[in-house]
Amino acid sequence: MTTSVPATAAGPKKGKKVHQIGSKTTTFGVAAIVILALSGCAPGSNTAGAAQPDSGTPTANSWFDQTQFDLENAERTATFTGDPSTPYLQYIEGEMVDPAPFKADGPKKVCFSNAALSNTWRQTGWITMNQQLKVLQGQGIISGMETRNAQDSDDTQVADIDYFIKENNCDAFIIAPNSPQATAPAVQRACDTGKPVIIFDRGAGTDCETVFVHSVGGMAWGIDSATFVADNVAKGGRVIALRTAPGVDVFEQRWAAAQHIFDKAGLKVTDYITGADPTKIKSTITDEIAKGDIDAVWVDLADQAVPAVESFEDAGKDIPIVTGEDSLAYLRAWQDKGFKGFASVYSAFQWRTALLATAMLFEGKPIPKDWVLPQVPVTKDDLDAVVAANKGMPDGHYSSFGGENLPGFPTVWQNRTMP
Repeated sequence: MTTSVPATAAGPKKGKKVHQIGSKTTTFGVAAIVILALSGCAPGSNTAGAAQPDSGTPTANSWFDQTQFDLENAERTATFTGDPSTPYLQYIEGEMVDPAPFKADGPKKVCFSNAALSNTWRQTGWITMNQQLKVLQGQGIISGMETRNAQDSDDTQVADIDYFIKENNCDAFIIAPNSPQATAPAVQRACDTGKPVIIFDRGAGTDCETVFVHSVGGMAWGIDSATFVADNVAKGGRVIALRTAPGVDVFEQRWAAAQHIFDKAGLKVTDYITGADPTKIKSTITDEIAKGDIDAVWVDLADQAVPAVESFEDAGKDIPIVTGEDSLAYLRAWQDKGFKGFASVYSAFQWRTALLATAMLFEGKPIPKDWVLPQVPVTKDDLDAVVAANKGMPDGHYSSFGGENLPGFPTVWQNRTMP
């Protein structure tokens, strides 16, 4: 069973939001058959929110959606079209966008409304996106990218989008929404201009966009890490779940998927809202250590993992299973300390893909309407190679940044100067 502890004051909205993924037509393998069967009854393509669970599921969580769970579970292992050496260009086959209305002669201006740069994942993606911009400028496809940063504010982002529309100097809009439902009317107004609208990372709360770019999703993220815990902890084992913020769809979906798996595995789980505050994380784990042995700590964001690990060290206890994400801080702690770990991934290279999608429309190239990117976790078998490949990168860097072949590598990412 799962015991939920009342939320403490949560920190700012960190991390990534994911919406319900729309239908898609696929032609590959068993996984594709599952995806195709599910897509016909899946919720609308990016109408984020708390979906009601099927009555037969054991998870009493309003964010749990069995159809979405099954879809992302299948997509985790689907065959992606494209070269694996350029994962930021891979996709699951499906409906393609006709680029004819957007084909352009000469370089065009892009306007980017960004939700925030308030965590290291977003900062990593932002650096990669800007290095890709330099390439596209050099190729004469994009003249420049005017960017406004909403600093985690719905009101600011709505104003930013409306500013771009009123300015009437944008040939395309790229939008990384802060809150899908709150920003939906502004996104719709951008769509009404007739210019291409590229949404990435979080959902837009409307289906009007030209393209939606995202890796598989929050449910898949939670399935990956929770399955690892369930496979390595016996029934009745004790798990502490550290959650970042209530009501933020990406975190809620990660947790809903994990909670569903934990309940089915018969694990005893207590979850805490920490706001990803290291002090709260350490006090929470310290209090739980005093109550008895802990078999695993599951987190919904990389920032939670290292403070949890340090709590066991401070208490003189062996480190149990602690899950994380593909940030170098977590990967190095996992490698150095030798505990059982697992890193879920929400591919940071999608920032690059969003800009490439815009450029491809300008070039008259068809692209997927629902551009689902691969989302491959880091396991023990991969750990040493992934850490070695990112030697010299700062702890805030994410291994799925996808910029190894861009100008400035590796220095620009090492310096982490925000453009």
